[in-house]
Amino acid sequence: MSLLIVKNIPREGPGILEDILTKNSIPHEIIDLDTGDNLPDPLGYSAIIVLGGPDSANDTTGKMITELAMVRQAIDAGIPYLGICLGMQALVKACGGSVYANDVKEIGLRGEDGNYYSVGIETEYADDPLFNGLESPVKIFHLHGETVKITEEMQLMGTGKYCRHQIIKVGEKAYGIQGHFELTPEMFMVWLDSDPELKEMDRETLMTDFESLANEYSSNGKILFGNFLKIAGVM
Repeated sequence: MSLLIVKNIPREGPGILEDILTKNSIPHEIIDLDTGDNLPDPLGYSAIIVLGGPDSANDTTGKMITELAMVRQAIDAGIPYLGICLGMQALVKACGGSVYANDVKEIGLRGEDGNYYSVGIETEYADDPLFNGLESPVKIFHLHGETVKITEEMQLMGTGKYCRHQIIKVGEKAYGIQGHFELTPEMFMVWLDSDPELKEMDRETLMTDFESLANEYSSNGKILFGNFLKIAGVM
């Protein structure tokens, strides 16, 4: 079976993840809900990855209702799942948690203190296979204004300074990451040109920061996505 990648807006694609899939000849299908693609039955796939977008998991649109139902169906069936940004919030919402506005919006690479955003891996989860080869804390790119409240059954594996819930786990093989590890340089430029909140920021500073972290960021993204693909049994 192939892997299903769900886009919520055209510009937020799989990036580094797609490079890994192509390099390793891993069958995958990419659908874009924003352009009208229909969600297929998740039971026909070996793993599900849901990407970010400007929607909220609290939206009552047909698109989001259908997406949440698909996520819940996949989790109930034990299908390996990875949610990024909105995909993480959809995982929490679909499985009984809640989504609400964070105290601050995390946008770009640096927080209010001028330091790079980073995720600290909680000590008790450092041995989770998702983190093999990663050193904590891990720098991360953010583009979100909402956060989650998890249930007692969910595990909080990674935390941040301005938004505590950064990496969560549901069951054995379902993960959610609040930030972005998938950006390629080409995607980053598209986001700078297209995203309303990034367009309000200093473009040169964003480009300089991204370039200074390029090797570290790319390496961590490849490690993390590779780990998930191994967990999913497709690599």
